[in-house]
Amino acid sequence: MKKGVVFAFFALMTVLLLSSFTGADGKALGDGTYSVDVEFDGGTGKAKILSPAVLVVKDGEAVVTVTWSSKNYDYMIVDGVKYMNLTPGKASSFSFPVAQLGKEMDVIGDSVAMSKPHEIEYKLTFTLAK
Repeated sequence: MKKGVVFAFFALMTVLLLSSFTGADGKALGDGTYSVDVEFDGGTGKAKILSPAVLVVKDGEAVVTVTWSSKNYDYMIVDGVKYMNLTPGKASSFSFPVAQLGKEMDVIGDSVAMSKPHEIEYKLTFTLAK
């Protein structure tokens, strides 16, 4: 085999390995829709994120859609990015990227349930549902 072909093969394999989304066990998850359990910590305990949630993996990128038990959240901030409620007036649902399963994520939820909006800090951990 020529050196250029070997280099191209290894470059392609590296890109494929680096672009795959892995579960908490380190195994790559292929493109598809998965059910994930949500561990939730923070806030006052009045609102929760419903579990399980839906995780979609496409081209090595994972996006989770979460729904709150309260319709009073208008946005979430995840990794410095603001995500608006996908279903205002009905529920509080948000879709945002997840870098890794089994790793705690710091997020902020903005609740409008009180006399004025409040940003509340939470910690979320997603794991494959069994």
